[in-house]
Amino acid sequence: MMPTIALLGLGAMGTRVAQNLLQAGYPLVVYNRTVDRAQALEAQGATVAPTPRTAAAQADVVISMVTDDDASRSVWLDANTGALHSLKAGKIAIASSTLTIGWTQALAAQIQQTGAAFLDAPVVGSRPQAEAGKLIYLVGGAPETLVQVQPILLTSGSVQAIGDRGQGMAMKLAVNALFGIQVAALGEILGLLQRQGMTTRQAMDCLGNTPVLSPAAQGAGSLMVTNQQAPLFPTQLVEKDLRYALAAAQSVGTELPTTIATQQVFQQAIAQGYGAQNLTAVAQLYEQLDVSAAG
Repeated sequence: MMPTIALLGLGAMGTRVAQNLLQAGYPLVVYNRTVDRAQALEAQGATVAPTPRTAAAQADVVISMVTDDDASRSVWLDANTGALHSLKAGKIAIASSTLTIGWTQALAAQIQQTGAAFLDAPVVGSRPQAEAGKLIYLVGGAPETLVQVQPILLTSGSVQAIGDRGQGMAMKLAVNALFGIQVAALGEILGLLQRQGMTTRQAMDCLGNTPVLSPAAQGAGSLMVTNQQAPLFPTQLVEKDLRYALAAAQSVGTELPTTIATQQVFQQAIAQGYGAQNLTAVAQLYEQLDVSAAG
C-alpha cells in the first residue's frame, strides 16, 4: 500500500512536484495559503486540506515546499494550524524549502520531539526540471529514513545523500550561491563586451566556445541574449538564498566576500525593479541603453 503524502506549499515548484506524485499514483493531500492552486490539483485527484495541521493528520509523509524561514515556521509551528501538531512516531517530515541552516536544525529538533523522523531535502533545479522529473534532492538526515522515502522523492528527480541533518540545506545554499555568483559575473562581463562594440549574441557565441563557462552559465547566457526574463528563479529569491548562505558562514565564523559582493548586485537589481524577474535580469544593470539585450 502506498503511503499518503501531504504537500504543504503549491508554488511553482510545489505544484509540479504534486503533479509528479499524482502521476505516480500516490495518495496526496495538499495545502496552500491561497486556495485556487489547491483546487486545480483537486481536479487531478488530490485531497485539499484547509490547514497544514489537517493535511499532516491524513498523511504518513509530510513535505513542505515554501518560500523562506517565515513561511516554513508558519506551516509547521503555528499554534493553531501548524503541521507539527499532527506529527507522531512513524511519520516522516521533509523540509524541501530553501531555508537557513539554523532554522532547519531548530525545526528538526522540534519535529523529532514528536517522535516523527526528519529530513532536509531541498531541490536543485527550477520549473523545467520539476516538470521533467529531473530535480536533484540534496538530503540531510538518517540514511534509514531516506530509504523509506526515496521512492517518493524519485518521482520528481534523483537523490543525493549529503550527510547529517542540515547538511542537505548547507549544500543547497552553496549551490545557489555559486550559481548566483556565476550569473552576476556573466552579466557584468557581457556588459563590458557590449561597450567594446559587440552584441550580447556575439559575446556569448565566443564565450560558449571556451572552456570557462559552466552548463548553468551557458543556459543563463542564452536567456540574457534573448532577454527572456520569465521567473524560473526570481531575482528576489536568489538574493534571499545569498543572504541565507552568508548567515551560514557567519554561524561558523568564516567569510564569503564574493558572495557578499554578489548579494549587493542582486539587491541593486531588486532596487531597479527586477525582483520578480528571472535572476538573469541582473544583466540589465550593465547593458548599454542603446544596445538591445537581444543582440
